Amino acid sequence: MLELLEQQTRLTGNQRKIVAAAVIGDMLDYFDFGLIGYALAFIVGPWHLTYGQSAMILLTSGIGGVPGALFYGWLADRIGRRTVFIVTALNFSIATGIMALTPDAGGWIFLSVCRFFVGFGVAGLFTVDLPLVQEFVPSSKRGFVGGLVTSLLPIGAIMGATLGAFATPLIGWRGLFAIGLLPAAITLLIRAWVPESPRWLMRMGRIDAARRSLAWALEVDPAAIELPALAPEPQRAAWTELFRYPRSVVLSCLTNLCTQSGSIGIGLWSATLLVLLLKIGPADASYLLIWASLAGLAGRFAFSYLSDAIGRKPSGVLLSFGAAASLAGAGYWHADYIGPLSVFYLMLFGQRFFGDGGYAVVGPYSAEVWPSSLRASGMGFGFGIGNFGKIIGPLGLALIVGSSDVIAPKATLAAIEPAMYYLAGWYALGGLIFLTFGFETRGRTLEELDDALARGSTGAVTQAKWLA
Repeated sequence: MLELLEQQTRLTGNQRKIVAAAVIGDMLDYFDFGLIGYALAFIVGPWHLTYGQSAMILLTSGIGGVPGALFYGWLADRIGRRTVFIVTALNFSIATGIMALTPDAGGWIFLSVCRFFVGFGVAGLFTVDLPLVQEFVPSSKRGFVGGLVTSLLPIGAIMGATLGAFATPLIGWRGLFAIGLLPAAITLLIRAWVPESPRWLMRMGRIDAARRSLAWALEVDPAAIELPALAPEPQRAAWTELFRYPRSVVLSCLTNLCTQSGSIGIGLWSATLLVLLLKIGPADASYLLIWASLAGLAGRFAFSYLSDAIGRKPSGVLLSFGAAASLAGAGYWHADYIGPLSVFYLMLFGQRFFGDGGYAVVGPYSAEVWPSSLRASGMGFGFGIGNFGKIIGPLGLALIVGSSDVIAPKATLAAIEPAMYYLAGWYALGGLIFLTFGFETRGRTLEELDDALARGSTGAVTQAKWLA
């Protein structure tokens, strides 16, 4: 049955609906995830928040992302991708909306608890929507489509920034959180557009349902799809079976951890460092970073294409060492100019293009390196461990600078060079992981990858050798 997918040269309208639902879901979860940054600006002063309290509010979402990715990845392999897609959308939307009811007394504790559950749901949605989309498209389109799902995440941040700048003065920060309930409406879109994955249904032994799902995706009569002569036995795998694939563990966990450590670290520091180096105000620094963010958006589209054009492993090596070189250059030439342009600022464009843009490869690849029975669980495990990078990156920089303030560190000129080398080191480590442990998934069906993983023949270094 599934060979019909591989015969496709272009996606049907229904397959595009699935991709669109995943893209919209990721945009809206990133929108809800980032709202706190804009609301916090309105309450820090009136509530007299300390740096520690502000840090707790901001970082609890990253902490919540670790168990969220693990739990929802496991659940998606047990009860289905579509159901968990709906549950995660409700999870982060409702948790955001509840923050509109935050009391003034002890409000930072209330916000911190709610933000934990926002991060729990946001990480869960990203963990399940990529496997869902990948299981509906042919292998020739899988890299590009997976990259596209991640490419429009920055639009969610732009939506949040727009509301923070123009709507919050009118509706207040509570109103901003109330708007965060709106993404719950995506559940109606999912129910209308997205059936359950045919591959998951087949793995559960529900062959008739799988045929209907596949027929819907291909826009053909279910009767035109011939059922297999021998129905496969239902396949269920315990979560602990993840560790039977040590190479996949290394790839999924460390590529996520390294890229997030580098990306989040420079993301939190960029405005501070531009203010220090260029002697400009915070508003001007934020304006300059808009253009750097556009380089990241361009990078996501570029790496979505490269993922299928040259392969996942070469793309992973390119994005990692490209981002590492950009940050190392930013540190080494931080005080230099090319005409009126700061070299440090120009290097940020490179980091955004390679580092942020490259997540269009890292995210989808984290799902492809696992067998079907563990795809969402493995993706969740890797992404969950990778969430520690949201703490390691900025915390490491704070320690280098010698500041106890992780959220708004007081950078010094002397600290910029070693700080950039620190972040570059994370990206370089990611590149070495791709080089050493990476195996190519381009042009291989998910069933072929299942067989290769089962036989331990994914590449030069086999799973069997790692288990020996």
